[in-house]
Amino acid sequence: MAITRIHAIKATVSGAVNYICNEKKTDSSLLISSFGTTPETAANDFKFTLSHTDSSDPNKAFHLIQSFAPGEVSAKEANKIGEELADQLLKGRYSYIVATHTDKGHIHNHILFCAADNIYYKKYHDCKRTYWDIRHLNDELCEAHNLSVIREDQHKAKKYKEWLSDKSGTSWKSKLKSDINETIKLAHSYEEFLSLMQAKGYQIKDSEISPEAHKYIGFLAPGQVKWIRGREKSLGPEYTKERIKERIEEKARIRAERMKKLTTRPQSLIDTSQERFSESPGLMRWAEKENLKRAAQIQSKLAEMGFKSLEEVDERIEALHQQAKTGKKATIALDKDIKSAAEILRYARQYSEKKKYDRNYKKSKDPERYYQTHNYDLHLAWGARDILESAGINPETINLQDIESRYEKLCADRMATSDAYKKAERECEKLKQSRDALLTFIGQEPSQDIDRDKKIIR
Repeated sequence: MAITRIHAIKATVSGAVNYICNEKKTDSSLLISSFGTTPETAANDFKFTLSHTDSSDPNKAFHLIQSFAPGEVSAKEANKIGEELADQLLKGRYSYIVATHTDKGHIHNHILFCAADNIYYKKYHDCKRTYWDIRHLNDELCEAHNLSVIREDQHKAKKYKEWLSDKSGTSWKSKLKSDINETIKLAHSYEEFLSLMQAKGYQIKDSEISPEAHKYIGFLAPGQVKWIRGREKSLGPEYTKERIKERIEEKARIRAERMKKLTTRPQSLIDTSQERFSESPGLMRWAEKENLKRAAQIQSKLAEMGFKSLEEVDERIEALHQQAKTGKKATIALDKDIKSAAEILRYARQYSEKKKYDRNYKKSKDPERYYQTHNYDLHLAWGARDILESAGINPETINLQDIESRYEKLCADRMATSDAYKKAERECEKLKQSRDALLTFIGQEPSQDIDRDKKIIR
């Protein structure tokens, strides 16, 4: 389990770096990793990138905090997860530092990244959509590392104490939200919702929805002293009275759409195991005839695609599965190449722009005075040169256009590879659905091994 929250840095980058890289909090700086910068050079590196932006946005960096449950992850693994989150979120374009703190009761990561990217010099846009991207990536990484995942309303971050209270079921707000969610599933109207909540023992006030009514509905559970208001800041945006009514209406609309799809999509076989079918022979006969028609439509569709047997369908599914698996691995490999190429491009541009200061420094008759005047530009030039040389690249003979072309080609290859494997996954899933529907219709479990070459598709 990991909880995330993010905020902008508008004051000094160095102050934030000093805080997250504190030796006492990071096991003598052993739990620090970075990309496109270092803790020592971050202030200058970020300043250089930000100087190329046209935006008047005051944000200099963003500070992302990723907290883990006590005892669920080691400090080393937490740092690795933080780096993976930064890589997947920032896609090798933004410089970042990941520092893992072990001084609290729970291990947590501090991820500090520049507010502008190193490739296109565009500002990071912090909004609900990008925060949902962070939460989605964070949940995927937790699942990949066999950690528990929290599902929250509107993906809104919680403080650790609030999460712990919710987990133990001791929070009045948690109990109220659980009861509201449960009641919405049962209610067919807003008025019925109010009646059902009262039947659970809740007192309710200001439930009317009108311009003249009180803005927020109030709930008081048995044994509770203070009323809880259905406000966004209190319960979340899903628990205002207007939103509760909308959720009930949405549930009815979704149910109607599902019923419509059930009767119009030939791929959906009717589940006749439900009690209502066993109690009605007429309904059962209708369902059997309808399923026969739908199964025939699936068989016809597969035949049009060139399949002569279910064995051939299985072979195609396996081929698509392997294609998607290979494509996914290739995409991961390209992501690593892109990250490396982005770093080289970032420092190649930096050195190309600042190397004149290094040359002038060497030619200066008063190097100490020149250094005092241009130390910022000199350190950028020297730092970029060291990085390029450590990568086996001669800074003096580097071709910036070639590096930019290579980076753009890697990005294009990555997009094509990603699109191809996702297309294979979608086709594979559709064939599985059709195959499993036919197997169910002929009385075979989809997971069972059968002599499928004898099941001819005509």
